[in-house]
Amino acid sequence: MIQTCYEQVHDEVLKATMFNKTFILEQEQLIAAPRSEVFRFFSNAFNLERLTPPFLNFKILTPAPIDVQTDTIIEYRIKLFGVPMNWRTRILDFEPEGSFVDSQERGPYTLWHHTHTFEETDQGTLMKDIVRYRLPLGPLGLIAHALFVRRTLRRIFSYRRDALADLMGEIA
Repeated sequence: MIQTCYEQVHDEVLKATMFNKTFILEQEQLIAAPRSEVFRFFSNAFNLERLTPPFLNFKILTPAPIDVQTDTIIEYRIKLFGVPMNWRTRILDFEPEGSFVDSQERGPYTLWHHTHTFEETDQGTLMKDIVRYRLPLGPLGLIAHALFVRRTLRRIFSYRRDALADLMGEIA
């Protein structure tokens, strides 16, 4: 009986590990602007529309003005893989000019936790993104990730990198 119970628990843990994999996306960009300016740009939620590729049909639903700080909720609509969906984000932590963390409360992922950090350098601002995300649907989510989610997220963040470089300058 104890052996069977252990094996069942072990199997459940193994399934949870295999089918609820957390992925990590990281990106750094050195921006030719002071940290205060870069942070101010990112603290304006409506600038997210400027950094999002047109194929997502991104639209902020929360009425202006949005005072971004800890516990701010921002609602928007996107079209992901042709499917329109609403997304709700909460700012979990907000350190002026240093960092902020947003987390999906409603949307396409079972986990979306995005940390943004801003570091002053002699050349400008080093901005870092770390996104931890998990997909729904167990093994189907893992297959979707391998087939198109990973590639789509890279495309979105590549667009964002280029748009930000055009808007604020970038140091190669």
